[in-house]
Amino acid sequence: MRNFLLIILTIAFTSCKSHKTQTSEEINVLFIGNSLTYFYDMPQTLQMMLNETHPNIKIDQSTLPGQSLSGHLSDIITSRTENGIRTRKKEEGETSETEIKIAEKKWDVIILQTGTVSVLIPENRDLKVNKAISDIKKLVSNPKCKFILFNTWPSKNEYPEQYCYPSRMIDKSIEKDRCCSPTLENLEQETKLINESYDLVAQKNSLLKSDNGNKFYEVLTKHPEIELYEDDSHPNKYGAFLNACIFYQMLTYKKASELKYNGEIGPKTAELLKQVAE
Repeated sequence: MRNFLLIILTIAFTSCKSHKTQTSEEINVLFIGNSLTYFYDMPQTLQMMLNETHPNIKIDQSTLPGQSLSGHLSDIITSRTENGIRTRKKEEGETSETEIKIAEKKWDVIILQTGTVSVLIPENRDLKVNKAISDIKKLVSNPKCKFILFNTWPSKNEYPEQYCYPSRMIDKSIEKDRCCSPTLENLEQETKLINESYDLVAQKNSLLKSDNGNKFYEVLTKHPEIELYEDDSHPNKYGAFLNACIFYQMLTYKKASELKYNGEIGPKTAELLKQVAE
């Protein structure tokens, strides 16, 4: 009996020690995206949430205004202002800022975000977005890195709406002059189409996918008193807080509603957004 108790205590001690080591191990997370990610310091808000429960998870970012995922790899920044950047195409032997950032650490999680329109236009999604994601994955040194696709939301539109790119912007092999998204008829149909487009990208590249698009739709339709937009497309402080709650749950497998942190959001609104994120 004494030996049996000793075995149980040994197993319990080893299990607790192993759990403590696991949870204290640093987990490095990198956002690659544009202003839809960084508006209202969303990654920093997420870090504040994590500091409350999982301070071992560290958030970093390579986020550039107006930049596509392909541009993160192909462009060299020549100048910056508060409102944007100027770039030129990378020459042989040069390395982009995002390539340098990817090489800095053995990233455990990388969250990829590109403009919503870029996935709505099938040719651009297939020829540019998928290729950029494949190229980014090849640069990552950690074979166990998890990749998350940031599923974004509809812009404020007057329907019907359709987005088009000149074909030369996508690929010279395309014979027609323009490549266009399907016609967007209403908010529900646009949200569904955005989600389906991101689903195709996630499946093609074996990515996990966030649910930000559906969560924005839920607030827009069920809680219209909460404004999520700073302008026609970018999140304001409420939209950024909702996004941070969604990624908090994806990274920790815990409910955002259990967090004390509210940032600059009033407690009632913060609690509602935390509940929506679940």
